[in-house]
Amino acid sequence: MATLAKPITGAGVKAAPQKIRSNAELAWRRFRRNRLAIFGLCLLGIMVIVVLIGPFIYTASPIKTDPINGYQKPFGKFPLGTDDVGRDILARILYGGRISLAVGIAAMVVAISLGTLVGAFAGFYGGWLDFALMRITDMFQSLPVVPILLLITYLFRDEVRKVFGADVGIFLMVVGVIGALNWMTNARLVRSAFLALRERDFVEASRALGVNKYPIMFKHILPNAIGPIVVAATLNVGQAIITESTISFLGLGFPPDTPTWGKLAADGRDFVDIAPHVVLLPAFLIFLTVLAVNFVGDGLRDAVDPRGK
Repeated sequence: MATLAKPITGAGVKAAPQKIRSNAELAWRRFRRNRLAIFGLCLLGIMVIVVLIGPFIYTASPIKTDPINGYQKPFGKFPLGTDDVGRDILARILYGGRISLAVGIAAMVVAISLGTLVGAFAGFYGGWLDFALMRITDMFQSLPVVPILLLITYLFRDEVRKVFGADVGIFLMVVGVIGALNWMTNARLVRSAFLALRERDFVEASRALGVNKYPIMFKHILPNAIGPIVVAATLNVGQAIITESTISFLGLGFPPDTPTWGKLAADGRDFVDIAPHVVLLPAFLIFLTVLAVNFVGDGLRDAVDPRGK
């Protein structure tokens, strides 16, 4: 009887074991294939490095006035020109970029923390707690962010300045209000993830072993729901930067001597016909930053959930 021949693999040659890649490694590989996401990440990294290191290299004062040199054009004595009172635009852009990016990141942390807590408790416990937390979420989601922020800033900025100082007080108030009014989307994402994960076998095994509810929520379920949270975090940064720029443009943000990109655009809006660079440069930087953050967020969304594409 004829026998089937076995494939020859070579004497003493063993098949090389395949390397098991973690979810993070697989997500990074998918993220690297997205050219727009890599472009956004590089652009955002360059901007962060420039605003952090730039003031140490270009040491001109961002608040010192020189009326004689008002409205100087770019590429002369001043690389990016000056504003109406002779303040160096480049120095103000570098200094203001720190504040705008810090507001975006800090407000994102507040929004993600609140949204994760609300969504985790709503999705894990369900029942009446889920109903109550989701109705609160609906109520906050119906609030207009910019008018509420303007009202709170107008009513409480003087009291906050007395307690924390002018710059720190306004920073804390702006970050707190922006974060407190932008957590709802993240709460719904986390809730849906917890509703799907709480019925998995590893959660049932943890309960059978007598593990308490909080370790199950934050040590077992939450790491498996980190993908939507990361995506929401990147998008919240851009939204917070736009919101801060809006209130600064309307004149209710940081003090007049504290430059932010939105404040710089607001200061030059009345002189756009004679010095358009005063408005266009900070507005263009806001546009680039939000665009880069959105590219990174879209790339992360496709990387952590390839089935969604």
